[in-house]
Order: sequence, then C-alpha cells, then structure tokens
Amino acid sequence: MSELNKIALKIVSSGKGILAADESTGTMTKRLENVKIESSKENRLKFRSILFTSNSMKDCIGGVILYDETIKQQLDGKTIPEIISQTGAVPGIKVDTGAKKLAKSEKEKITEGLDGLRDRLKNYYDLGARFTKWRAVYLISDHLPSKLSLETNAHALARYSSLVQEAGMVPIVEPEVLMDGNHSIEDCFNKTSEVIKKCFDALIFQKVDLKGVILKPNMILPGSESQKKVSSEEIANLTLKCLINSVPDEAAGIAFLSGGQNEIEATKNLDMINKLNKSKFIMTYSYGRALQQSALKHWSKNLNDIEGTKKIFNHRAKMCSLAALGKWTHQVEKD
Repeated sequence: MSELNKIALKIVSSGKGILAADESTGTMTKRLENVKIESSKENRLKFRSILFTSNSMKDCIGGVILYDETIKQQLDGKTIPEIISQTGAVPGIKVDTGAKKLAKSEKEKITEGLDGLRDRLKNYYDLGARFTKWRAVYLISDHLPSKLSLETNAHALARYSSLVQEAGMVPIVEPEVLMDGNHSIEDCFNKTSEVIKKCFDALIFQKVDLKGVILKPNMILPGSESQKKVSSEEIANLTLKCLINSVPDEAAGIAFLSGGQNEIEATKNLDMINKLNKSKFIMTYSYGRALQQSALKHWSKNLNDIEGTKKIFNHRAKMCSLAALGKWTHQVEKD
C-alpha cells in the first residue's frame, strides 16, 4: 500500500468518518449567531475544541477538516492538529477559497484557490495536515450543469488533487450537486452521475493516484422544493447505482456530505446505503451540521456545560458510526 492509501484508509475505515469543522468565519458566524452566541475567535475555538476532545473522536472520527484559522490555533499549549492526532484521527484542511461566479455563465460557479496553492500546501503540511478538501458546486435544471461548469470544475478538482498528492497529502474531492430546486430524484441521479464521471476523467488525465483519493459526493435525493416523497431504500439504491457506475474501483473510499439533510435523515440514509452496499467501496460520512447541530444548540444554553455538550456530540457521532457499518436502528437512536 502507498503512504497516501494508508492515510486515506485510516480516515474512512472501521466505521469511522470525517468531522467537517471547516466552516469559514462567515458561515460559523451565522451558525453561532443563530443560537445567540457571539462569533468571536475565542468562542469559535471553544466550541470546536469541545468536539475535538470528546471521547467519540477515538472510536468514530477518522479525520477532521479544519479551517485556516483553526489549524493555526492552540489549546492548553498544544496545537489543534496535535490534539486531533492524539485521538488517533487525522488532521485535514480546507484549501479552496470559495465558489465564485463562473465567467460566461449566468448562475453557475467555479471554485477558486489554485493560485499559490503549492506553497500553501507545504505550509499546511508543516502545521500537521495530512489530507485536504476542495468543494465544487453544481446546479440542477433542464440545462444545468452546463458543459462549461462540468469541464472547468472537474479540471480545477484534478489540478488541486495532483498538487495535494505531490505535497504528500490525501485530497478529498467534493463535487456537490446542490439540492436547490424542485428536480426529481431521477434528475439528481442523472446529473450527479455525469458530474462524478467527468471528475474522475479529469483526475485520471492529471495522473492522480486514485488509491489516495477520497470522494465526498452528495447522496441521490430529490430537490429541496420537490413535492414527491421518496423512501430511504430508493435513495440508497439510486446512490449506490450512481457510485458503482461512476467511480473507478481504485478509489480509496467515499464519504458523503449531508447536503441539507437533518441529523436523523443523514444517519438513516447512510445506514440504508450500507445495509444494501454489496460493492467493495467503503461508504461513510463527512458531516458538518449533521454531526454538530444538536451539540451546538445544547452548548448555546450554557457555554460552561462542556461535558453535557460532549455527551450530545458523542451520541451523534456514535449513530453516524453505526450507520457507516449498516448497524443503526431507530431503537438504538433512542437508547
């Protein structure tokens, strides 16, 4: 096994998943202000450090995606990457600089951040990161995503991945087909399949080692404004069909984003995927809100209730870990 493959498998194996704690300062400010907490540098670190020092880090979390602010912070004389590494999890870092308007396109976006990336990657490696994340976003409509969006975002993801592997780190490739709209689950299946195939074509062209890549896709879901209800079985079957047909066998693993689902939906659907998964692919989670939201709400009531907040987070992480093994049930959720 290559060193990159070892790192990737450490992150996603044995029911472990990824804690996405890479919200930008703007996004984190919105989440804190929504629960009436001041978004100071100290409060952002205080909440995140509660998660990073929870017991579930050892058993349920294989990797943590950090933001630029957080990877450079310290707690009790230790750096945040050191604290994460001591739990057995792998520190990671978001390296894109956000989705900006795609030139010559009315609504679509292109993710930026390639300029100066090689030097930034060296700095992040020295700070302790061993994997990275880059997110591309795609819209669904009758004529979207456009060929321009498909080509340019796939090219950027592939160039990013090549530079990351050159720096000795594992790239997470996140092509997110957004839930926005009233499209059907079949439309999501077709468009997501097209997006993922295009991404892997570009990765292969850029000579990226797929054994050292983790894919972070959306599940196959109807649009957020769709009136049609679908079962977890239908979501799981179409998600599996999409990925088995679109992802080369060499890929190290698949870690789903929650993409607007609430905590229970994201857990239930991941569990069903793993109950039905007969492929060789590891299928786990890379969740932000779907791991943190209940803990954040609890913490907002009393910022000194650290143990109570950890208990809430530990439960959610355990449920996601069980789902990654296909062992979650409604009963164990309640216990």
